[in-house]
Amino acid sequence: MILPIVKYGDPVLRRKGALVTKVTPELRQLARDMLDTMRKAEGVGLAAQQVGRALQMAVIDIPADSKRKSRLWVDGREADVSSLMPLTLINPQIETTKKKELDNEGCLSFPGINIDLNRGFRVKVRYQDWELQPREFEAGGLLGRAVQHEFDHLNGVLFIDKMSAADREKLQDKLRKLKAES
Repeated sequence: MILPIVKYGDPVLRRKGALVTKVTPELRQLARDMLDTMRKAEGVGLAAQQVGRALQMAVIDIPADSKRKSRLWVDGREADVSSLMPLTLINPQIETTKKKELDNEGCLSFPGINIDLNRGFRVKVRYQDWELQPREFEAGGLLGRAVQHEFDHLNGVLFIDKMSAADREKLQDKLRKLKAES
């Protein structure tokens, strides 16, 4: 089922998600619906907050034919990104490298707004799977950026919080309009 995507201005986007302590059929269905919603909107990631649920769960699906390169390491060895897709992150924690990478980023909760942001060049991800068992991997490129973006959402942080004051000033009219429409 396609869910409505929460837009900028809705308070749920600023809420830190509750830890997932039990996997239920409803939670699995929510993840499937989030994937369907994200794909229909042509996104690569979606956090539970973006569909009105303040939970520590996000979905990511990097298309195999993406023009933006992604890298994945599992147990220290480079792996095929598609082997992990689609990905559901439950209760994730991340560590980013000090080295940063500037790239363009958008957000389904901010339609029509794309900005260049610095994010960690590589990210180490610890999360739980559907059996709430610990898993981990490292990522770079689009996958690494998507993980960092969705992790921020799970903690009530929006990508506009990471932009420069000058960039935020340039977007004030668009942001005001989005907020008014929510």
